[in-house]
Amino acid sequence: MTATARPGRVVTDDIVPARAAWSAVVRKGQLLTLTDLHGNQAADFLLYDAHDSSVRYSAPDTVQAQGSVFLTTGSVLMSDEHTPLMTVVEDTCGRHDTLGGACSKESNTLRYGHHTWSQHACVENFLAEGARHGLGKRDLVSNINWFMNVPVERDGTLGIVDGISAPGLKVVLRAETDVLALLSNCPQINNPCNGFEPTAVRMTIEDDEDGTR
Repeated sequence: MTATARPGRVVTDDIVPARAAWSAVVRKGQLLTLTDLHGNQAADFLLYDAHDSSVRYSAPDTVQAQGSVFLTTGSVLMSDEHTPLMTVVEDTCGRHDTLGGACSKESNTLRYGHHTWSQHACVENFLAEGARHGLGKRDLVSNINWFMNVPVERDGTLGIVDGISAPGLKVVLRAETDVLALLSNCPQINNPCNGFEPTAVRMTIEDDEDGTR
């Protein structure tokens, strides 16, 4: 039986505009809810130990621990030391991507042409927001893409196709230790990951049910 989030006192409740970045420390036991307000919006996500940023989210450890390249209720986001950082305790979307990575000016140019070089991208969001916490380019690792639909074909190739999310769908994460969460509300307009029109998402942090941490 999967767990269902049972929120308590709201600590922060932020609307992250289309193409913008967001970050916050989520304390052990708190719940972080990501809500896709308008549907079909990819939300790129990174995690670090709030007290030691050298300990950070690891896609290989997470995939190995779950036995799946997709995340959903019950999935544990693991660190590069194979320790749990957060657990997905509720998911009304269905599945989320661990493989597609973050868009960048370089990847946009390679995939879509040199005319896209000036377009804002998730890597730039992560660098700007991470700098507020002393993080740099070497601290960026393979990220999670909440709400993004990246199917794996029989031959191992990846697709970026129309999303399976819809307005109001959400994913709720419980912090298993104090974590620093970074989000890039993806600005990509050259593929269907955002329905070709980036929109806002909501980020809500709540204490556990009885208001303690």
